[in-house]
Amino acid sequence: MAILALFVGVLSILPLGRLVYAAFVTSAGFELSRIADVLGGRRVFEATVNTIWISLSATALATLAGTIAALLVGASDMRGRTAWVFGFVLPLMIPPQVIALAWIQAFSPASPIMSLLGITLQPGMRHPLYSASGIVLLLGLYNAPLVFLAVRANLRRVPADLVEAARAVGATPLSATIGVILPLIRGGIFAGAALAFVSSIGNFGIQAMLGIPARVPTLITLIYRQLNAYGPSALNDMALLALLLAVLTILGMGLAGLLGRMGDQRVDGASRPFKFPLSRFHLPVTALAWGYLLFALALPLSALAASALVRGYGQPLTLETLTFENFSNAIFHHEGIREAFFTSLWLTGLAVAILIPTSVALGYFLSWRKGVTPRLLYLSSQLAYALPGIIIGVAMILFFLKPLPVLGTSLYGTIWVILAAYLSNFLALALQPILGGFAQIERSLDEAAQVVGAGIFRRLRDIILPVLAPAAAASAILVFMTAINEIQTSVLLVSSRAQTIGPMIIFLEEAGSSTLAAAVGCLMVIVILALMLVSLTFARRLPQGVLPWHD
Repeated sequence: MAILALFVGVLSILPLGRLVYAAFVTSAGFELSRIADVLGGRRVFEATVNTIWISLSATALATLAGTIAALLVGASDMRGRTAWVFGFVLPLMIPPQVIALAWIQAFSPASPIMSLLGITLQPGMRHPLYSASGIVLLLGLYNAPLVFLAVRANLRRVPADLVEAARAVGATPLSATIGVILPLIRGGIFAGAALAFVSSIGNFGIQAMLGIPARVPTLITLIYRQLNAYGPSALNDMALLALLLAVLTILGMGLAGLLGRMGDQRVDGASRPFKFPLSRFHLPVTALAWGYLLFALALPLSALAASALVRGYGQPLTLETLTFENFSNAIFHHEGIREAFFTSLWLTGLAVAILIPTSVALGYFLSWRKGVTPRLLYLSSQLAYALPGIIIGVAMILFFLKPLPVLGTSLYGTIWVILAAYLSNFLALALQPILGGFAQIERSLDEAAQVVGAGIFRRLRDIILPVLAPAAAASAILVFMTAINEIQTSVLLVSSRAQTIGPMIIFLEEAGSSTLAAAVGCLMVIVILALMLVSLTFARRLPQGVLPWHD
């Protein structure tokens, strides 16, 4: 317990505390005038307003799309649900900067896909996605799976008897959905909306790729640009902006939680599956569902692949222009990309190797040795995961900027500060599947082994780990998939000495290497897709809902 407290304290509690302190206190002490000047400035005011309305609009879009998708999958007899769920959730697993690049490529005037479809935009015209509405669209589509997962989990707990009673007295599927199902899953809808809001407000990849060229400032891009500012209070100002972003995040989550708790949503009776027959609407509903995936997933990813397969950006994809040179350069010849990939690979592997045993130990205390300390450690890890990753990045800069005691050296600018950010940010993600695994273990088996003298390591080897292995494997895959292409946290921490693959797409796009950036994006998608498919091999041994892409 002491080791766990030290782990969470050094990597989560102390850095966040240092951020709060730096936001209010500079080397000159507490200066209320500085705080007023920063928060009252025109740039910050404009960025704050943009952040709020863009995040709220994207959350509304994500909530609408995610709720409809969950109702379609969970309350209808649509065929091919497993494959459709896999495709619907896939964008959530793809790094947001890759999604943004794919959409930019798909709707640019020089898009190869547009050329193949016979649709052309006027050369030199403003890109339609370089706008606030473009940011809202992509954030909404990107976060719809979050709402889908939350609502689908609530749908599984709705007793079929209530729906059947409504149908028995003449309610149509639509009226039963509005009058019975939606009120009972309101908590899940608001929980999903809270997740979508947090993701929208802290999504650096989409906001940077679209907002910076469109000159639509948001708090997260303002923090990114503040890192390059000069002056004695530059870091303190960045901490103040990060704290403002954190406050907006917590307020949004609190409001969603308050709305979700309003009214009594308790039900009696065991839940069992219920499905509304689509009957004559089966074909049009199925066509609309797959058409959504075609628009939101297949079109942008196809454009990304097409851009990666031509020699120069804007060339039409033909047999004469087809080339694998961009992929070859990305894998074998571009030293920066290769080093960034291998750095990300071993950093992610090391993070997984540390987080899985740590999560097993913390899960043991949370499941079977309940107390105040484990609960505080759990809440601290949840806070570090819930806050936007860029806030964790700012906290790590401030905490590890000064030379460490005893060592006498600073971790800032090295790969170790990125590792510390990964460990802080992804502990909660690693913990969730493992807690689900502990729920499947009968506690009496562990107690019986303890009575006959088996030590903790013997019980772990013979009782706990064999049952926990699938959940731990799922946890490792989730952390690996999230961290290998991560950008939200590491974008502030990368340096010439420590590059990761996540921010590389933005750097390549800013440098004008669009086709090379597209090739790197395609490789990221292939890695993620392969890991998702591998995880399905043991999905049946896992608690329901551990793998979000498995129905």
